[in-house]
Amino acid sequence: MHCEIIVNVNPFETRIAIIEDHKLVELFAERKEQQVVIGNIYKGIISNVLPGMGAAFIDIGLSRAAFLHYRDISTSSVPKAKQKLFLKGDSSNIGKILSVGQEITVQVTKDPIQKKGARVSGKISLPGKFLVYKPNARKVYISRKITNKTERARIHSILKSVKEKEAGVIVRTDTVNIDKKDFTREYSGLSQTWKLVQKQMKHAKAPYCVYDDNSLSFSLIRDLFNSKVDKLIIDDKKISEKIKNHLKAITPELTDRIEFYGEDTPIFNVFGVEKEIELIFNSRVKLPSGGNITIQQTEALVAIDINTGSFTGKNDYNQTIAITNIEAAKEIARQIRLRDLAGILVIDFIDMKSEENQEKVFSTLKKGLKNDRAKHKVYPFSQLGLVEISRKRTRGSLLLTYSTQCPHCNGTGRLISRDSVAIRISRWLQRTKYFIKNEPLRIVVHKNVKAFLEENPQILQSENNQIEIEGSSNMKLDEFKVYSQITKQEITLRYST
Repeated sequence: MHCEIIVNVNPFETRIAIIEDHKLVELFAERKEQQVVIGNIYKGIISNVLPGMGAAFIDIGLSRAAFLHYRDISTSSVPKAKQKLFLKGDSSNIGKILSVGQEITVQVTKDPIQKKGARVSGKISLPGKFLVYKPNARKVYISRKITNKTERARIHSILKSVKEKEAGVIVRTDTVNIDKKDFTREYSGLSQTWKLVQKQMKHAKAPYCVYDDNSLSFSLIRDLFNSKVDKLIIDDKKISEKIKNHLKAITPELTDRIEFYGEDTPIFNVFGVEKEIELIFNSRVKLPSGGNITIQQTEALVAIDINTGSFTGKNDYNQTIAITNIEAAKEIARQIRLRDLAGILVIDFIDMKSEENQEKVFSTLKKGLKNDRAKHKVYPFSQLGLVEISRKRTRGSLLLTYSTQCPHCNGTGRLISRDSVAIRISRWLQRTKYFIKNEPLRIVVHKNVKAFLEENPQILQSENNQIEIEGSSNMKLDEFKVYSQITKQEITLRYST
């Protein structure tokens, strides 16, 4: 399988696309104004304890208090006098173990999403490329995906000799054939980082972030870029060089796979990613033979329906259904990763009489989700012919990132948000700057988008054209039109993706 990671860096948004066999399978979007805190470590203050929920709320300095469940409390956070009480495992005792006003060290395991605060844990871990450092554990845990017994024994032996007695480590999957020198170098770096965090915890006044885990260059190397990736292509020279410098100390053999993209045409246009992003918001997805799937998404439940559409097959009706369902299974697996669908997913495949065809569809779906890094489980066909999937999400979905609730239907539908429209206009201008340089333009947008652009003039500040923004209540919120002030003609579609 050929795999590429494409990174588009913009002053207002950074996007990372993962392409497998020339198909977009995952997309990450991080905006300047959207605070990503997952993995960060905070010195917090307990603001509320709820024995009935077996949980506590922690003030970590964000707009909403973070949620800490009883089972996520670390023994290191519990006073020695209360250790026995804690070890009983009764969550109703949380009020006797933790108290309001108490300072506590926690790590974010799930970002705030909509009205929900962050989810936190007292069980701290520092992830690296090969290892996860566990300061409050003492064992060596090796990924189950490393199945070779000889390799597992080799890794275990190396780490037993490298690590400190009071610390534990988890060995990540991409560590096969890594030598002792690389393990030692990374362990030493993680151990040193933890010592710096401990110093911060001693002197910082709560609530305070003592460790920020969200540097793009660091998280990209750690979580996505490994030996299975053929190319990492970035359109920002500084970040490209920064990643190369990081890798020289960890896996220098991967530095040759990093490419800087410095051409005029936007990188996502060249690789066809921009067109794919436009399709993410369609509830209906076409299949190669003419069938289609429909995806209806809520916060915790996703319903997926399959139809034969215009595909009528040749002679055998059952074969027509089987082909449609197999194509749908492949595409559904891709869309689950691409849209980061989570919660309970219910798939209504077209009814099949043949158990053999059911097994083909089911195995196709499972194979398609093999590279999914999110924790998930696929359940076999039910008596009603439905397939259910449970999948965990740790970040906000792309639907929530790029859209806003539609005010015309009381939240039952969604529209592209005004900041997303503004960034689209910025990209349109970037795409066209060499074709219509210095040409005065008039851009017509919805009045709410105009208000946003007036509040954030820096979005269009770097462009070479004299721009007049016109607000119109007749325009859709997700729509914009560009006119040349010289010819008075609309030129929007001429330079569209």
